Amino acid sequence: MSESSNKRNAHIKHVTLEILSQALCEFVSVSSGVDIHSVGSLKMATFARPENALKRAEELINVGQKQEALDALHGFITSRRYRAWTKTHERIMFKYVELCVEMMRGRHAKDGLIQYRGICQQVNIASIEEVIKHFMQLATEKAEQARSEAQALEEALDIDDLEADKRPEDLMLSYVSGEKGRDRSDRELVTPWFKFLWETYRTVLEILRNNSRLEALYAMTAHRAFQFCKQYKRTTEFRRLCEIIRNHLANLNKYRDQRDRPDLSAPESLQLYLDTRFEQLKVATELELWQEAFRSVEDIYGLMCMVKKTPKPPLMVVYYSKLLEIFWTSSSNLYHAYAWLKLFTLQKSFNKNLSQKDFQLIASCVVLAALSVPPYDRLHGASHLELENEKERSFRVSNLIAFDVESKPENRDVLSRSSLLLDLVAKGVLNCASHEIKDLYSILEHEILPLDMALKVQPLLNKISTLGGKVASASSVPEIQLSRYVPSLEKLATLRLLQRVSQVYQSMTIDKLSRIIPFFDFSVVEKISVDAVKNNFLALKLDYCKGSVFFGKKNLESEGLRDQLSVFSESLCKARMMIFPPAKGVSKLGEALPELVDLVEKEHKKLLARKTLIEKRKEDQERLLLEMEREEEAKRLKLLKITEEAEKKRLASEFEQMKNQRILREIEEREIEEAQALLQEAEKRGKKKGKKPVLEGEKISKKVLMELALSEQLRDKQEMEKKLQKLAKTMDYYERAKREEAAPVIEAEFQNRLKEEEALYELEKQRETEQSRQRHTGDLEEKRRLGRMLEHKKAFEERVVNRRRAEFNRLKQERDERINQMIRSRHQERETRRKITFYLRNEDQRQKRLREEEEARKREEMERKKKEEAERKAKLDEIAEKQRARERELEERERKRRDEILGRQPAMPSRFEPSATAPAVEPPPVAAQTAAPAPARAKYIPPSRKAAAAADGGASQMDGDRPPPAGDRDRWRPSTFSSGAGGSRASWSSSRDRDRR
Repeated sequence: MSESSNKRNAHIKHVTLEILSQALCEFVSVSSGVDIHSVGSLKMATFARPENALKRAEELINVGQKQEALDALHGFITSRRYRAWTKTHERIMFKYVELCVEMMRGRHAKDGLIQYRGICQQVNIASIEEVIKHFMQLATEKAEQARSEAQALEEALDIDDLEADKRPEDLMLSYVSGEKGRDRSDRELVTPWFKFLWETYRTVLEILRNNSRLEALYAMTAHRAFQFCKQYKRTTEFRRLCEIIRNHLANLNKYRDQRDRPDLSAPESLQLYLDTRFEQLKVATELELWQEAFRSVEDIYGLMCMVKKTPKPPLMVVYYSKLLEIFWTSSSNLYHAYAWLKLFTLQKSFNKNLSQKDFQLIASCVVLAALSVPPYDRLHGASHLELENEKERSFRVSNLIAFDVESKPENRDVLSRSSLLLDLVAKGVLNCASHEIKDLYSILEHEILPLDMALKVQPLLNKISTLGGKVASASSVPEIQLSRYVPSLEKLATLRLLQRVSQVYQSMTIDKLSRIIPFFDFSVVEKISVDAVKNNFLALKLDYCKGSVFFGKKNLESEGLRDQLSVFSESLCKARMMIFPPAKGVSKLGEALPELVDLVEKEHKKLLARKTLIEKRKEDQERLLLEMEREEEAKRLKLLKITEEAEKKRLASEFEQMKNQRILREIEEREIEEAQALLQEAEKRGKKKGKKPVLEGEKISKKVLMELALSEQLRDKQEMEKKLQKLAKTMDYYERAKREEAAPVIEAEFQNRLKEEEALYELEKQRETEQSRQRHTGDLEEKRRLGRMLEHKKAFEERVVNRRRAEFNRLKQERDERINQMIRSRHQERETRRKITFYLRNEDQRQKRLREEEEARKREEMERKKKEEAERKAKLDEIAEKQRARERELEERERKRRDEILGRQPAMPSRFEPSATAPAVEPPPVAAQTAAPAPARAKYIPPSRKAAAAADGGASQMDGDRPPPAGDRDRWRPSTFSSGAGGSRASWSSSRDRDRR
């Protein structure tokens, strides 16, 4: 009891002391209106010498008050009292940045470094360099230490029991957080220090930017930041870093009147900026940030355009090596090939250590890169805006490739595949390549026969795919692997083969075309063909129903067809001149007149077209003027709106300014009132303590009152500390005396308690032993009692087991019978379905065969009928032709007879007779008159018509000696023709009637 009471008393005393100290602090704070901790920091800011500030900070660090030490040093650095640089300032900054890094105070570090830069910039610039280097070194070490601790924490065994899988706390944490131990340790330990290190680099770059005295340190910091992003794969921070450096250069060009501004025309400054940009380009390519790498290339080109200089050849080699990687990744094969050509030219001109093998390898790579460019332009059918954008993009990239810092728009060349190949031949690059590359170039660009082109190209590509390697004599050149150009070359070979086939063949089967193109499946060939047709490189059509490819003719504007027609025309002209040489005496004017007429017609058409074009341009100009007027009106309205908005903003800013002034006046009045209240409170406190106020209220300010309150608080605090020390000493003496008196009493009480517990233990032990003996005896009696039932239990168990076994066997037999029955039924059903299927299939085949036989018979019948109809029609036509021939013969005989009669006896002229002025017709000779007409071939006459024909023949013979009347001459010929035609139709119809019978 005495021990528990002593503990309670000690706890009460401890709580009492804490309450008293807290109440004292609250009393001092409320009475003065200022926090005690802020009082300490304000006091620390005033030091007689810088050494005192450093000593005070070290004392605070030793007692564990790092925040107070940091505040004291920050107040010293930001104070205007200590602006003259000394060596102690550098030591203070070392201590200050150490505290900032240890406590992760990035903003404090930035403020302190900015202030220190202003202190030592004109006196000792090397001091700020040392401080910044120390600052970055500390931040880097802390980040590495956190990373190593995280790795060690991951690898260490943090379980006590090796047989247990996981602790309940670990399981709960993993279920709640959902992240692994390594991720959690990285987030808790590594990530904050990496953020602080990144903020350190940003802070240092911001402090050192655009300062000619610190540009070397600026470049070194940028390089370290790049390496940080590269080492830890920080792509987002790398993009921000590039943007920061880019903005610094833009501000350098924008504010040219800045003091200590770096001079980019100086070789040292330019080299530092160039090294920074090239390091940025290298890191961007290693991180595979290709867009940022291309922007870095543009930064290098823009920097060189600013100073109108070209970098040294080693840097240009790095420039083009990274540029060709960027273009290869972006699938810009044309620009990739031009970059290789530039790199080849640089190596040939400036690298004297380049071996023949490496030189040949680079030349081969240039030729393959040029051949990998697609042979057609992908802008076919594009809009005007797309064409302009592509043109501008091409000019922009051509400037980057040519690296002409003084380029003009009129001097820029358009990059194309044809011009690239011409440059390769003109500059001798093709001659420097290997024999396989030359043969491949000759086959792909000049081969005409298409069928064996693939057989020639395939072994060359297989051999080229094995070539490549590192260029030992040119370290900046990337490793060359010619195998990466093989897919593009296979596609080019496919396009060339299709082009040659389309010039030679009109159609080809798909199987044959697939056999002569062994590089791809036909589906890939189809995609390549569709792309080529889309870009107007080929003209073909696929017909899967016929299994053929048709190569259609192009329009008259196509280059290939125009060349063929011109060549064919020239050949024909030469052949004509050889067969029909021109006469020497013929005047040239006669030959020129037809051409002159055509020329005049063409010129007339051109003038009409020019007139139409001029009118259209006038209309476009008028429309453009109207649009410009509308735009000017819109701009004027927009400017008017902007002016009105600016006026509104000005009025709002004036109103805000007046409002702020009013608030400031109210704050000043409130401060004056608070000062008066503090003065009155100080007077009351002075009266209570018997002191008199030193100053009058009219001449005192709030600042002076604050200082008085602080001094009073410090004095009261010191008195309170003395009282507390005295009270603590008294309580210590009292507690010690009390414990000395209570020690023997506690010992006696402890011995008595031990004896009582020992007696109690013996009693409990005897009781437990007696109970265990009684339980054992009862258990033995129960065992003897139940032993008599053992035989009955076994018999019952055997009976139950036999009954269940019999039931199980019966159920199993029934189940087997059901399964066998199901198998038999399913077998029968399957056999029935198979027979029905077989019968239905045979029946379908029989019906199909009958239908086919019926259709064949119908087709034969139709063909036979058509043949008979054609024969009958031919016979009828022959009969009609014979009838017309006989009629013509009769008409001729009748005409001759009439001519004879008219020659002997003139009659009245009719419209069928010749005029009087016509010469008289000589009578025919006697032999012609007496000659009998040739017998006509017999014609078929039906029996029903023979009598009518005989009667008509007799009548005609009777009337043959007299001419018909003049009025009936015109009617005689059509009537005769009609009768003949009628007879023919009658004979035709009678023959058809006979056929029907």
